[in-house]
Amino acid sequence: MPQQSGQRKPPAIVIVSHDNAAFLVDEFGRYARDYDIRPATSMSAATDITSEIEATGGQVAMLVADSSLFPSDVVQDEQHNVLAAFHTWRQVVPTAKRLVVAPWERFLEDANRLRAGLAKGKYDAYLLMPRGVRDEEFHTAICELLSDWGSTVAQPEIETVRLVAPEQDALTLGIRDFLDRMGMPHRLYSPDTEIGAGIVGRHEGETRWPLVESPYHDVWAPESVREVAGAIYGRPDGIDLDTVMDLCIVGAGPAGLAAAVYGASEGLSTVVVEAEAVGGQAGTSSMIRNYLGFPRGISGMRLAQRARNQAIRFGTRFFTGWEVGGISAEGEGTSRHHVVRTDGGDVRARAVVIASGVAYRKLRAPGIEDLTGRGVYYGSAMTAAREMEGYDVVVVGGGNSAGQAAIHLARFAKSVTIMVRRHGLGETMSQYLVNEIEWNPRVTVASRCEVSAAGGDGRLEWVDVKDCDTDEVVRRNAEGLFLLLGAEPKCDWIPSGVARDPRGFVLTGRDVPKAQWADGLPPESLATSLPGVFAVGDVRAGSMKRVAAASGEGSSVVPLVHAWLGSA
Repeated sequence: MPQQSGQRKPPAIVIVSHDNAAFLVDEFGRYARDYDIRPATSMSAATDITSEIEATGGQVAMLVADSSLFPSDVVQDEQHNVLAAFHTWRQVVPTAKRLVVAPWERFLEDANRLRAGLAKGKYDAYLLMPRGVRDEEFHTAICELLSDWGSTVAQPEIETVRLVAPEQDALTLGIRDFLDRMGMPHRLYSPDTEIGAGIVGRHEGETRWPLVESPYHDVWAPESVREVAGAIYGRPDGIDLDTVMDLCIVGAGPAGLAAAVYGASEGLSTVVVEAEAVGGQAGTSSMIRNYLGFPRGISGMRLAQRARNQAIRFGTRFFTGWEVGGISAEGEGTSRHHVVRTDGGDVRARAVVIASGVAYRKLRAPGIEDLTGRGVYYGSAMTAAREMEGYDVVVVGGGNSAGQAAIHLARFAKSVTIMVRRHGLGETMSQYLVNEIEWNPRVTVASRCEVSAAGGDGRLEWVDVKDCDTDEVVRRNAEGLFLLLGAEPKCDWIPSGVARDPRGFVLTGRDVPKAQWADGLPPESLATSLPGVFAVGDVRAGSMKRVAAASGEGSSVVPLVHAWLGSA
């Protein structure tokens, strides 16, 4: 529902330690302006504090627990240690970040005892207590955790974009989800609030919902998410039509972003055209924990925005919200180049990298299409996740994206059920996610079943679930249905001269049929059958469908582009 403006209590950081509470409260003093620092010397006292905060409408941003919650001379038993405490506190404040801190003298010993809990997602980080002033390594970790909490849980304090609508329909949710994925703070207001009414008054012309106010455009009523993206990030026809770029990258998922960073950093004039939000499917992931170099994990949105900023620093230009409709060739000899066509304008480039990724398959079941955006969502739908508080939610899919979505939704929903046609999750999901799901009391797995229908009065209220072995159908309550149903390549726009496999994925290297090899030689490993056109990431046949693998392909394609440009 639209949010009302008004003063909110500062979120709390609850610090729990018998021996070190005073020291930790002093160390967290630098956050006292923006957070309510609440100390507790026992598990029961912390439980009372968190319960009181929740009961009075406040929020707990972080729980910081000493690795030993008891006096140093008391031996802990397994039923009353810090992991058991987190289990209790999670029932009260499931959205809070959970942190274990240990003094130097117990750091290594307690790490061995608590490491298994970290692997299962029982808490978010294990840190050494500061041993001196200005321990910025410690506080960098604290700020990262608070930043993640702020971007996925809290309402933004500063709004770059404001939306006005009497209710949230599919378009409003789509715009909000796009802004979330782009890391752009925003808020939805009702027309009868003071801020909402002011925005309505500044709008000229016929009023349609939602209205959008941003620094980039006068108040207007967009008809699509793409229109918002174009207004904020520009159109391809902003490029001088006489300019031929070295490299045009179609798609800004991990593979496209890596190609942009490495291409631009090595001197190629580079343009990226993205149909949706920067980050692709990976950008919807609430937390990626197995990406190299991020021990505490990183959200897909933050990873994507950091990569985008890195690419921009080297000179890459991004155009977001324009779907590519085709590629054609122009010119002869050394002036020959490709024309990448979009509804917003054309981009001319000597080399093209296809990194358009994949889309979630549609669920062809009665009621699904009518309720899409009204309780039914494709992908993680970060914005919708915050609005699932107290609801029963179903996630359909068995890949890593489904697992990450389920864990994130469990921070808000009353219950989350993962439904898969297989016998379990182990065949398709990373083990670290399987471990987290097994431990999380709000998440259950329903195997060998599928959603056969959905319905409700204006929004989702129930789903029909069919047993894959017996064909028995059972109706169950569900206010949220998140569909992450495998991958279909986004290839309809690709020229027929680019070879594809029977499923539609782009063939590269030796996988290209021999009839399309040049002079009896296969294309380079990431080159397609069309000279000067390359493919990387999930759209490529045989790719691993993991963020790190896509990033590796994106960086590896740049030397091949250089070689092509040098020979053309």
